[in-house]
Amino acid sequence: MTFYNDIYPFYPLQRTSFIFNGCLLTVILVFLVLAVSLLLILPGIRGKSRLFWMFRIIVSLFIGAVIVALNFTSDWAEGRVTTNATYKSFSNVVVNAEIGLHVGLYGINITLRGTPAVQFNETIDYNEMFSWHDTIEEVYQEALEKGLPNPILYIAEKFTLSSPCGLIFQYRYSGRYASATLWTAFCCWILANILFSMPVLLYAGYMMMATAAFIFFSMASFSTIMNTPQCVFSIGSDTFETAYSHSFWLALATGVLCAIIGILVVMFTFLIPERIKEAFSVGVGSYEDEDVSDGDCYLNSAFLDGVTISPELLKSKGTIQHV
Repeated sequence: MTFYNDIYPFYPLQRTSFIFNGCLLTVILVFLVLAVSLLLILPGIRGKSRLFWMFRIIVSLFIGAVIVALNFTSDWAEGRVTTNATYKSFSNVVVNAEIGLHVGLYGINITLRGTPAVQFNETIDYNEMFSWHDTIEEVYQEALEKGLPNPILYIAEKFTLSSPCGLIFQYRYSGRYASATLWTAFCCWILANILFSMPVLLYAGYMMMATAAFIFFSMASFSTIMNTPQCVFSIGSDTFETAYSHSFWLALATGVLCAIIGILVVMFTFLIPERIKEAFSVGVGSYEDEDVSDGDCYLNSAFLDGVTISPELLKSKGTIQHV
């Protein structure tokens, strides 16, 4: 086995098993099951309330699913570049590929895709995950033993403890605090949904505002990585830096949505309390047991033959009309 037949010794041709985050898939499936289960009760709701309940269920579950999913996504920040780079160690082979760095709250995801995908009789399509939960030095050592391409090893080495960039300290701690505040926002979301089903809509609005606040806190925590000097990644003759990506902007949109819902609920509770209680089906029927004896009382005389009705009962029940 030599270098001349396009097969590299020492390293087997392995691919990582990471294709899609299993935790993220679990979150999506759980909230889809909840959505389907709750939507099944819609036929039992009459009138215009059906549309409002459907809108309420979809929006609420969307917020909850986004808050949980943001903990497991790997695109809070990302950077990519297309360049010519050395493919693997002990070889002078240069490939044209797109290298991407995707940063999440629990780790980084490094991608390497050839352009075209098949070069030198090999499909160049790597997707490697490096988690903060594991010791980064051990994960990097395993990557070396697997013989991953040089661009992936170069980026991963930047996040080791021995790297002068110190990226591991910036990203790991900012992601840890961002995740903690997101889970706090999820708890606030649960409390808000419980309070929405009770005659305390004002406090439900406050909890939605608290949910938005903790989402913004998580964004602020993650944003601290941009306040430090950025490490430039140089691969081949090109360089790239990380910037905010989809998950960050999705968190911003969800936080704004929660803030708008909370502000509207609080405002309408003070301005039109009866209308908003009716919209949320809160307090409906609370007056059914009050003053039920008012008005006329209709009695069937066919069943009351021989029954004596006292004058006091007549006064308390009002006018009695015989059918």
